[in-house]
Amino acid sequence: MAADNAPYDPSLSPLSKSPWSSHINEDAFVSNENEALVGSLVREEGHIYSLAATKDLLYTGSDISGKNEQQHKRVATLPTLRNYIKCSMKPSNYVEVRRHRNVLWIKHYDAISCLSITEDHSLIYSASWDKTFKVWRTANFKCLESVTAHDDAVNALVVGPEGLVFTGSADGTVKIWRREAQGKTTKHFFSQTLLKQECAVTALAINVEGNLLYAGHKLAVLCLATAGGLVFSGSADMSICVWRRTLSDEHTCVNVLSGHTGPVKCLAAERDPDAMCNERKWILYSGSLDKSVKVWKVSENAAAPTNVQLPRLSADQFPRSSSLRKMGSRRY
Repeated sequence: MAADNAPYDPSLSPLSKSPWSSHINEDAFVSNENEALVGSLVREEGHIYSLAATKDLLYTGSDISGKNEQQHKRVATLPTLRNYIKCSMKPSNYVEVRRHRNVLWIKHYDAISCLSITEDHSLIYSASWDKTFKVWRTANFKCLESVTAHDDAVNALVVGPEGLVFTGSADGTVKIWRREAQGKTTKHFFSQTLLKQECAVTALAINVEGNLLYAGHKLAVLCLATAGGLVFSGSADMSICVWRRTLSDEHTCVNVLSGHTGPVKCLAAERDPDAMCNERKWILYSGSLDKSVKVWKVSENAAAPTNVQLPRLSADQFPRSSSLRKMGSRRY
């Protein structure tokens, strides 16, 4: 055991092996502004495509594998090799996806665009550009169901309350599916089309209460996140819009966060741990194709700046919301 007064060796720190470099904005901690850039995490290589935040951990998805492979161990690849071989034995498990091309129904044959998990962590959903979403059981990673959901690529999928699943597609529609248990498996039934338009649906987000669904339905809107009464939209124009929801479910853009030099591809938000009990403040993480993750502090009570031209919300602009309380349960 090393002596307590032994000199510190920086090379022994796991941070020395990290592909990330951190940059702290010291002015943010002494500023009284409600919206401020706290800091940035920058990768030497690889773009940032997805984010998830929980407690004191931030997870990032990139197109370059990490240099320190001891931090996380891959548990499985879906479908598992065992399930793939077992399924391949039956000709009935093959479906025709293109002319003269058959594939196993348990495997996506095009890019996987998004993942979602149920609140009880029992099911994983994967959506793909192959127009389908698939349902996987987390206990054994078995594919339970494959649903041909849209006429074009499925860009977004979120799991809602009471067994509801929402999908958004490049065909311009948002669809609602109802999950029902059937013995040891599940079955999803089409409920209704919530939105139909010419523009592709690029992102979906649902609020904490589970009664409002937001759809990014302009090509420039690449990602969405919700926190309390706020909605955040990341755009291809490198900016982040902060929208505030009123009691009448109207939305107003209260600020535009700028700092990225590439399209904003993903967002994640969590409550600010330093906020007082009566304060509604949030920490927002934004991932961009400029290879950085930026950290912002945002207050729900902030007033819109008077010297900045903000987007105005109209019927054909993001975000569009629909109350799930009005939704029927009819099957089609």
